Amino acid sequence: MYTIQTMNKISAKGLERLPREDYETASGLSHPDAILVRSYKVGEDDIPPTVKAIARAGAGVNNIPVSYCTDQGIVVFNTPGANANSVKELVLTGLFLSSRNINAGINWVQSLDPAEEVSRLVEKEKSRFSGPEVQGKKLGIIGLGAIGVLVANAALALGMEVTGFDPFISINAAWGLSPEVKKANSMDSLIANSDYITLHIPLNDKTRSVIDEHQFDQMKEGTRLLNFARGGLVNNDSLKKAIESGKISYYITDFPEGELLGNPQIITIPHLGASSPEAEENCAVMAADQLRIFLETGNIRNAVNFPNCTMDYVGGHRLIIANKNIPNMVGQISTLLAENEINIQDMMNKHKEGIAYNIIDTDKAPTEKLIADLKKIEGIIMVRAIPPRD
Repeated sequence: MYTIQTMNKISAKGLERLPREDYETASGLSHPDAILVRSYKVGEDDIPPTVKAIARAGAGVNNIPVSYCTDQGIVVFNTPGANANSVKELVLTGLFLSSRNINAGINWVQSLDPAEEVSRLVEKEKSRFSGPEVQGKKLGIIGLGAIGVLVANAALALGMEVTGFDPFISINAAWGLSPEVKKANSMDSLIANSDYITLHIPLNDKTRSVIDEHQFDQMKEGTRLLNFARGGLVNNDSLKKAIESGKISYYITDFPEGELLGNPQIITIPHLGASSPEAEENCAVMAADQLRIFLETGNIRNAVNFPNCTMDYVGGHRLIIANKNIPNMVGQISTLLAENEINIQDMMNKHKEGIAYNIIDTDKAPTEKLIADLKKIEGIIMVRAIPPRD
């Protein structure tokens, strides 16, 4: 029986992926095998030593102490692409909000005195809220992951001229991208030639304030900028200067901050990108599936801190071992197995940055002493034996 602690309300469709005969899921478990979370800010004190994995039903993991988890041998999963369609739809909404002056027009109508002749006032003043169509305009997309690809293809269908920039585009993303999307040689060239720019990249030390004074200087007058990726990608001080200078006509963001409020050229949406029942269900299902696969087979898919590593499992004896990616680790592991008269039947080794992950199928069960001895090897982070299937 595996126990999963939920730190937010998780869609029932996701929890249904964890069979009740094998899994207990609850919010108040004291010694869980894994944690399922959405937006809850997970602290180190929230993670008991029994936890083997944490799965976030969403793409970002800013609410999880990933470095700490890595040091403890805890695999952190996210769900890239599960909410992609929901975010895509809101990005398209942002395109129209930035272009047609819809928000200001609605607010103006709501401010009218109902006792006035509203229809006459509307016909008189509607020209104040006119705005250009998006058809035929140039859209620059920075980041061509699951969401960026969907936005690119949808914008093409709207008649826009689409250019993308992503030096790290995955093979799967490239397969889904329309051949009509043009490739920019640099972010600067994309920025300089776009009427609309939308961001779809993660937030990290390299991308924080990726849109700063230099980038704003490259933009056309009146550029419309959309950020449905992460707060922090745009430098707010530089943004406000770019609005004052006319470089930016509208900034649409799904990440409100106090310093962005009150400016009519900044439209702040209350983080609704993934707030659809379909997205919540998709993320919960994907997170639950990844946890179940890991707990039952040791296979890793969509981890942010460990390498993806999968090997067919036929139900026998399996060891999973994580270690620092340093020389002679595999040699030490295999030597210790041999000394305990255990043969390796199959093995997979993958690494990501400074972490290596091993899946080892053996001809017999490892003893508790062997597992303890493996953990004593300098550089070993985690050792776990997968219980054989009945």
